[in-house]
Amino acid sequence: MLLALDVHYYHNQATAAGITFHSWQAEKPIDHFTSTITHIAKYEPGSFYKRELPCILKLIDEHTLHPKSIIIDGLVFLDGHHQPGLGKFLYEALKKQVPIIGVAKTPFRDIGEKYKVFRGNSQRPLYVTAVGLELFLAKQYISSMHGPYRLPTLLKQVDQLSKGNVSNII
Repeated sequence: MLLALDVHYYHNQATAAGITFHSWQAEKPIDHFTSTITHIAKYEPGSFYKRELPCILKLIDEHTLHPKSIIIDGLVFLDGHHQPGLGKFLYEALKKQVPIIGVAKTPFRDIGEKYKVFRGNSQRPLYVTAVGLELFLAKQYISSMHGPYRLPTLLKQVDQLSKGNVSNII
């Protein structure tokens, strides 16, 4: 089972959302999950993981999820390979047992060209980083995901789910 995650913040709360699916090319999810987190940490520039990681861990724990790989909305390494981001901290929290792929819609300042993935007819890339598996494989997985647009179908759905839009889940 593969797991895509996203978190949406509002007031002093957050909704963590997850969608499980069988294969990278899956058009539809197996299932979807949400968890509400109250009293979240304030946003701290350069340390986004302090706010988002507890939300993600609550969702995984609350729904007893045991994925083979996880895709997050964000970066594993802020510079692509050394400076840890949310994905690296999640990998460590899961005791280095689950590969993490980070998919970001915007680059962090030092992210290089080799992290770009173009999907569909989009002229704007996604930025893919990974830990626990090779970068070329992570990019291949994201490229192969279902959907004709820049953002794969299931990643768009988990984003919508985190915002409370369940009707978009196929």
